Amino acid sequence: MRKYLLFPFQAALFRAVPRLQGPTAWGRPLHGLWFCSGQEDPKRWVGSRSPTLKEKPPSAEHEKFQMVYRFNAIRAFGYVSRLKVAQTALTVVALPPGFYWYSQGLMTLNSLCLLSGIAGFALAMLCWMSHFFRRLVGILYVNESGTMLRVAHLTFWGWRQDTYCPVADVMPLTETKDRPQDLFVRIQQYSGKQTFYLTLRHGRILDRERFTQVFGTLDSLK
Repeated sequence: MRKYLLFPFQAALFRAVPRLQGPTAWGRPLHGLWFCSGQEDPKRWVGSRSPTLKEKPPSAEHEKFQMVYRFNAIRAFGYVSRLKVAQTALTVVALPPGFYWYSQGLMTLNSLCLLSGIAGFALAMLCWMSHFFRRLVGILYVNESGTMLRVAHLTFWGWRQDTYCPVADVMPLTETKDRPQDLFVRIQQYSGKQTFYLTLRHGRILDRERFTQVFGTLDSLK
């Protein structure tokens, strides 16, 4: 049910983002963070910040990974996430001066309540958006032996993070209730460690053979 409650907001974002995309729409600062061939050393990537590696197994240290899926609009969601964090911080920082002004008689109680309400709403929206953005898949990689899946997604701060999942622990989409034509399908693990959201309607499968080996045959996907 939680997934379907997010749909109106998510659908609006997906309709808005493609209209803004273009060859130079998002500039180059994070180009190296999201659009590499999948075989470069993450430490050598060009950009303002290298991706955070999470739970990297020792066996994947010298593995080469092939990109199998990419969602181009993930950079836009990263910008939105960082802007939301900054906006929330500014709103919350304004609370202490507001209480001081109220104690000095420079602000009415209604104005203080309004400021507190805005700060509370901003915090709630940040938690809600972050819950989704941190699970939205930007790029998927599979190693050459087909045993390890690398998921590139966002952190709370809107930066890239790579999470490694054994392919044997990844639940094929054919075993879930999600359908490929849905706005989002879930990447679930048998161990229940973490769930990610994948959009097949707006993302691109670059290597269908490797993708099928991990997630199963998607007969209804064109």
